[in-house]
Amino acid sequence: MTEDFEEILIDSQQIRNRVAELGSQISKDYAGRELVLVGVLKGGFVFLADLMREITIPVDMDLIAVSSYGASTKSSGVVRILKDIDVNITGKHVLIVEDLVDTGLTLKYLKDLFRTRGPESVKICTAFDKPSRRKVDIRIEYEGIIVPDKFIVGYGLDYAGKYRNLPDIRTLKPGIYAVSACKDGEWPEKGCMDV
Repeated sequence: MTEDFEEILIDSQQIRNRVAELGSQISKDYAGRELVLVGVLKGGFVFLADLMREITIPVDMDLIAVSSYGASTKSSGVVRILKDIDVNITGKHVLIVEDLVDTGLTLKYLKDLFRTRGPESVKICTAFDKPSRRKVDIRIEYEGIIVPDKFIVGYGLDYAGKYRNLPDIRTLKPGIYAVSACKDGEWPEKGCMDV
């Protein structure tokens, strides 16, 4: 499997350090408040589990599953909810916990959706941020590590369901996920690359 990667971009110790810093800041900012962490599946579950263990105040949590990528390497911009949250967030502070923010389309959709349910506040925490890919203006209150515009995997991030279990962030060799440019709506499994 090591032949699938160009480099280790962010090692596991860097990730642990940043998660600890985020957990400490969240604990201070939400002390004495009802906080609900909403993890975005599938990729966000690794970060959510680590972040929860670094938060020292009582928290509730739930999971939401959305799809905006399908089997592609590029967000379609159309967000579908596959599994909604079960917890009532009315009057509570909601922190959306995501693995990676790139275009921002999914997070904007989720933030707007949760605001309709009467929470005290809705904020975002992400493990990794790729601001060079942003398509919408969205504020990330708890930003993890900024990453370049490269195809990355590990720490919950996958390609075609693989590599989520890596403890670090690695860049995937283009030959693994593509060989030529994809046309709009075409999936990389057909042998093309999102460019």
